[in-house]
Amino acid sequence: MGTAIAFLILACWAGHLAYALLDTSLGWTNPAAYFHLALQSYLTTGLFITAHDAMHGSVSRNKTLNAGIGYIACFCFAGFSYRRLLTNHRLHHAAPASASDPDFNVASQSFWRWLAAFAFRYATWLQLIIMAAIYNLFQHGFGISEARIWMMWMLPSLFGTLQLFYFGTYLPHRTARTELEATLMQPYHARTLTIKSLMLATPHGWARYRFIDHGWAMLSCYFFGYHWEHHHAPHRPWWMLWQERNAREATQPERLFSPQIEP
Repeated sequence: MGTAIAFLILACWAGHLAYALLDTSLGWTNPAAYFHLALQSYLTTGLFITAHDAMHGSVSRNKTLNAGIGYIACFCFAGFSYRRLLTNHRLHHAAPASASDPDFNVASQSFWRWLAAFAFRYATWLQLIIMAAIYNLFQHGFGISEARIWMMWMLPSLFGTLQLFYFGTYLPHRTARTELEATLMQPYHARTLTIKSLMLATPHGWARYRFIDHGWAMLSCYFFGYHWEHHHAPHRPWWMLWQERNAREATQPERLFSPQIEP
């Protein structure tokens, strides 16, 4: 199932990108273009989620196929090196939200300063060269306008990065603001993101409306906001994290329904 879902995301991303780049009617003045921009951004986020699952061996039991899909997804996302990301991600899981965590910013919890440090840590000259080469291939090789390249390829990579950082790193791992919250984030220094109005309800009330929470979790970042659950079961693929959320709600409801949990 993991391999099929990975190929589906890759196919949807590639197919929609080709359509969006080749449709000459899509431009800054066409309202429909912004729907395609949003969709392509979401599919681009899915590329990294797929690569992330590959890092945990969740895409395929065949190690060669699993790594191959990871390499392809990372490259298509923004010219990233799968090997480099894999090394850093292992460090992240070994000591999340610590000085040795490459995804964490010890110096500041400011969103913009953390994002800047995050981008500086992961961007490489080779990546920039790859992106520049692809940009020129689109423009001069396929005759695609710069406006559509920016709108349907460059911006989706940027928006995907922001989505992943905000819902997959910043909100889940930012330092707790109360002792209770710090306790609930243990032992992974990670929180579960949930809709506040549902979070303030009783466990019975949340169970009745959990589909809303799951829907938002899927829409916001492919269930990546269920981050405590991910660290608890890192080999569970993204499309099964809602089950981990349900299991936690059944066994540890007190960890999910405190009104002091952020955000």
